[in-house]
Amino acid sequence: MKYTKSNFMMSVLGIIIYITDLIVDIWVSVRFFLEGQYVFGVLTLSFMLFGTLVVQCFSYSWFKTDLKKEGQESQCYFLLLHCLQGGVFIRYWFALKRGYHVAFKYGDKTNDLMEEQIDPHKEVIDAVTDLSMLRLFETYLEGCPQLIIQLYIFLEHGQANFNQYAAIMISCCAISWSTVDFQIALRKSLPEKNLLNGSCSKVTYLFYKLHTLLSWMLSIVLLLFINVKIALFLLFFLWLIGLIWAFKKQTQFCNSKSMEFLYRIIVGFILTFTFFNIKGQNTRCPMFCYYFVRVLTTLGTLIVFWVYPFSIFNADYFLPISVTIILSLLFGIIFLTVYYGIFHPNRGKETECDEIDGKPVQKYCRMRYFIGL
Repeated sequence: MKYTKSNFMMSVLGIIIYITDLIVDIWVSVRFFLEGQYVFGVLTLSFMLFGTLVVQCFSYSWFKTDLKKEGQESQCYFLLLHCLQGGVFIRYWFALKRGYHVAFKYGDKTNDLMEEQIDPHKEVIDAVTDLSMLRLFETYLEGCPQLIIQLYIFLEHGQANFNQYAAIMISCCAISWSTVDFQIALRKSLPEKNLLNGSCSKVTYLFYKLHTLLSWMLSIVLLLFINVKIALFLLFFLWLIGLIWAFKKQTQFCNSKSMEFLYRIIVGFILTFTFFNIKGQNTRCPMFCYYFVRVLTTLGTLIVFWVYPFSIFNADYFLPISVTIILSLLFGIIFLTVYYGIFHPNRGKETECDEIDGKPVQKYCRMRYFIGL
């Protein structure tokens, strides 16, 4: 497995998107407070801080685990950097520094790689995959709720300025990028997994996730207009079901019980927005049930709005929003079917499709116990 120059450029693009998304989050929060929308400002800031704190916790925990496996002691400055919210940046620094060295200096010198005890290409790929995982956490803990807030404000006021359009577009790009980037990085970090090759498979996977997410987020926004308490109760109920599912499957991603409990909480949160393979087992039946419930909830929300129109909602936007929700969900299901029927890397395999917790491997890799989107 090689870490190529194009992979390095993708890593550079990743940190650019990460920094841009961070700046936009701060900018949106400040704008809310300046405009007197304190509730939205506090919510946006809270989701941003929560996502960042979770990411720093996992990043530091992985640093400790990696240092322990290398026989080194945990460095105090790593803890300080993570307390100052700099864990992701130091990881990017290490990944880009090593990645540049491997991609531009090692090149195709396979003989040099064979003489080393540790493959530098694999080392960089693992570091990049760690970053993809952290970005995925932050995207769903922070980006998805903030996108719902932006869509709610847009529909409530019936108009949007450049700032709102920019925030919505950047949030969509960040969510889409982190989801596809993680899927690619995860498969590249596990030698026994088939790669997600070809632009068609990547684009199909992107549209599957993007359309199902967009439809669901717009449905949540409509539920918020119907009744905030009902919407929050539904989200809490779905999160609870996801948490119970994670405990039932007995995930084994973290070494400590406390971090594993936090991980299962995050799993439940992500399951609220999108489906993923939680244990690396056959997911045909769970996926069918998941999207069957999604379709019923979406249609139920639209029926309630059509039967009982709400004056607080701008009626001019309801018809296009309803059409967008239905078409997005329909296209999402179509792209899902096409991806798993034609483009999925493990298509045609019977039992080894997602063998995360199966046969032992030579080298420890935490990706093996992580989710498969």
